[in-house]
Amino acid sequence: MRVVSLVPSLTEAVAVTLPGVLVGATDWCTHPAGLDVVRIGGTKNPDVPAITALRPDLVLANEEENRAPDLDALRAAGLDVLVTEVRTLDQGLRELARTLAACGAPRRPRWLAEAEDAWAAVAPPHPEAPLTAVVPIWRRPWMVLGRDTFAGDLLARLGVRNAYADHPERYPRLPLDELRATAPDLVVLPDEPYRFTRDDGPEAFPGTAAALVDGRMLTWYGPSLAEAPERLSRALRAARR
Repeated sequence: MRVVSLVPSLTEAVAVTLPGVLVGATDWCTHPAGLDVVRIGGTKNPDVPAITALRPDLVLANEEENRAPDLDALRAAGLDVLVTEVRTLDQGLRELARTLAACGAPRRPRWLAEAEDAWAAVAPPHPEAPLTAVVPIWRRPWMVLGRDTFAGDLLARLGVRNAYADHPERYPRLPLDELRATAPDLVVLPDEPYRFTRDDGPEAFPGTAAALVDGRMLTWYGPSLAEAPERLSRALRAARR
């Protein structure tokens, strides 16, 4: 198989499971470290001629991360495109298994079983006392997690309710005053796509506990899922101390 991935999560999953299968990946595909493949642009602006020139058997994409016109152009060039949809943990696990099988994996990898076990071991959150959180993913303008997001589902499993889980948009843009007015118990600040840090983010929510989390643990579906419950839980606990 020759595979090109337009999704960082899937790039890592395929590279770890099937070394040598990937021939191309985006500039944002940072894991595993040292991945030596042709870079074909970004997730939102892939170089279609460069991808076609690699003669892949399969191109991996995601309905949220990649643009429909780019995927249509790849199909028009005669390429087979597998498009994933991931809005919950369960969906993510299913799509990973489907994708790896399509790439030629003879069996489910050990890391996928470990990820399933790690999340199955998470104690159900107390239904009467969930923490409420605002989860920004960008600033200037401020954008937060809204409805039907993978990251929101992971947080819910860890006992943190997204304050905007019922918003009609998946990633609403909202003024900072409105975010503060929700009076959340917690603000969860990942380091991607916007790189929030101790000096850039918490100061916008004075008096609110801030959990700085690894964005890969919160938003990637792949090998990182095996360690995500413990690492996210640790960051959430530290913020509440």
